[in-house]
Amino acid sequence: MTQESNRPPDHDPVDVEDRQMPLYGRYGDAPREATITDRAKTTSGTETDPFHGVIEPGSRDYGIAWEFGIHSAVGGFHDAPNPGDILCAALAACLDSTIRIVAGRLDVTLEHLAVEVTADVDVRGTLVVEQDVPVGFQEMQCHVDIRTANGTDPELVKQLIDAAEYSCVNLQTLRSGVPVETNVDVDQG
Repeated sequence: MTQESNRPPDHDPVDVEDRQMPLYGRYGDAPREATITDRAKTTSGTETDPFHGVIEPGSRDYGIAWEFGIHSAVGGFHDAPNPGDILCAALAACLDSTIRIVAGRLDVTLEHLAVEVTADVDVRGTLVVEQDVPVGFQEMQCHVDIRTANGTDPELVKQLIDAAEYSCVNLQTLRSGVPVETNVDVDQG
């Protein structure tokens, strides 16, 4: 099942200010409307295979499912994007779109934009090979390859990147951390 899209065709420019200005007043008047909930869930059917799974992303049904695999460094087959790749993809997508949105607000013409995110993890932590090695990524890097229209003031480009880093939800979440609670429902069958 495919959802209808409100997106304009690729050749039609989107005016960021037209899309966002009504939201400023709306959220100023009704702050609770500014809180959204994103989600993703794994789906059933792969319980006997610990190295593969399926994710359904989105706070509504987009009709999309992503297969994931587990990295060979922890025993998987590395035959599909792993959860670390998906985390990197989420950050890359968020930073990319935030840069484009801020560029629209600042009237900066982007001729090229690509964001690559890499993350380094010492898997001895998750495999409990070494107790003093933390579980989790030790470092993440965002590489932004950007080309603006000829004559764009370099200070404006710096302002663009600074504002995008400030406003990028996923980047700020990873930088500052967020409490994560695990709730478990157990059915003994």
